[in-house]
Amino acid sequence: MSWIREHLGFVFGAVVVTGALALLALIVGSVVWGWIPVAVISAAALVLLVVLGGSALVLPDSLRSQATERTLRTASSTLDRMRSGLTQDNCRAVCQLLLPETKAIAVAMTDREDVLAYVGDLENDFPPGSPIHTPATREVLESGRMETFTAIPTEAQARHADAHHVTPDVVPAGIVVPLVVKEETVGTIKFYYGSRRDIDRTQLAIARGFGELLSTQLSSYELERQAELTARAEVKALQAQINPHFLFNTINTIASLTRTDPARARNLLREFAVFYRQTLENSESRIPLSRELEQTRRYLTFEHARFGEDRIIEAENVDEGCEEVLVPAFIIQPIVENSVRHAMREEGPLHIDIHVAVDGDDVCIAVADDGLGMDEACAAALLDGSAKPASGSPKGTGIALRNVAERLERFYGFDSGVDIVSKPGEGTCVTLRLAHAAAAS
Repeated sequence: MSWIREHLGFVFGAVVVTGALALLALIVGSVVWGWIPVAVISAAALVLLVVLGGSALVLPDSLRSQATERTLRTASSTLDRMRSGLTQDNCRAVCQLLLPETKAIAVAMTDREDVLAYVGDLENDFPPGSPIHTPATREVLESGRMETFTAIPTEAQARHADAHHVTPDVVPAGIVVPLVVKEETVGTIKFYYGSRRDIDRTQLAIARGFGELLSTQLSSYELERQAELTARAEVKALQAQINPHFLFNTINTIASLTRTDPARARNLLREFAVFYRQTLENSESRIPLSRELEQTRRYLTFEHARFGEDRIIEAENVDEGCEEVLVPAFIIQPIVENSVRHAMREEGPLHIDIHVAVDGDDVCIAVADDGLGMDEACAAALLDGSAKPASGSPKGTGIALRNVAERLERFYGFDSGVDIVSKPGEGTCVTLRLAHAAAAS
């Protein structure tokens, strides 16, 4: 108990840094950090605090506080540099950050084949892009375990060496730490020392702690990258599902108008080209809501030409400022298309109302029609791939709606999604919730 009372400040500092870095992990990684154990960050924070504080147990409170703040700043900067992956620029920045925090004479980072960055003594001898030459590095890449090495200099090298000088042929000692993503070693971080005596328990703990931090951030980057690739693939899949009947019907409509209304046919053909160009191009990132609405109106132009202006009547009500909110492409147009394909009656107009409103920090988009509607079982089936729609339910709409729902959750988190309210004979309302979209705009 007396030891705890004496070193209460240090223990408190450890807890503070652990919690701060855990919070930092959640903020930096946003939604994708959900699967990465924050405990890894916390453990690394404790290691860093212990080793960077060094003799914190015998230092005044002010010095312990300075050590804590310095550790937090370094760890935060290191994590931020790794947010975009294992690049030469990122690695050089990390090496520059870490070199002053150790007794090392140089810090280097590699991928599985080449040196990505080298900062410190002999920097000019190991430029970025040069091949890995250290056997210890190769061993760590294969084993996935941290290793130390000590070089045995020749007699001539020993005569010219001192505690703070190395030759281009020999680095006296070092620590090589694996960088691991999904149990696969993707690179290393290396700490070089002027003497084997400089590699003590503190230096080993520093190396291991920073290796864990960098591995965690690289895992986050990889998850973000995979999520982005998946989102793009989902959009590509949605693009591939463009209804061939719509394509052929639109072409036939334009062809027939070339005889009866050539000017309108030319205009529709131009709009058709723009429509499909936008369809193929809008898969890389979010777009302003105004562009998504424009694409929806362009789609309705073709359906008006096919069915007649009085058969589909569309209205929009968009709150001020919402048109500039960034949204994933293809979240409104597919829902409107579903209404046209599955809700129209044999006779009479179909009214489609699009309403966009701010709800706190969220943005809500509702697409309502007064068409055929559906029962609860059919509505549930549209968002549940495993559900079996009741007899007579609309087919082909579920893929697009599930795609929209999954992409909303990917971009805006699990508070986002799609809700369907429908009643047979009265119509359907599909509501999209974009969590925190208003706050981010």
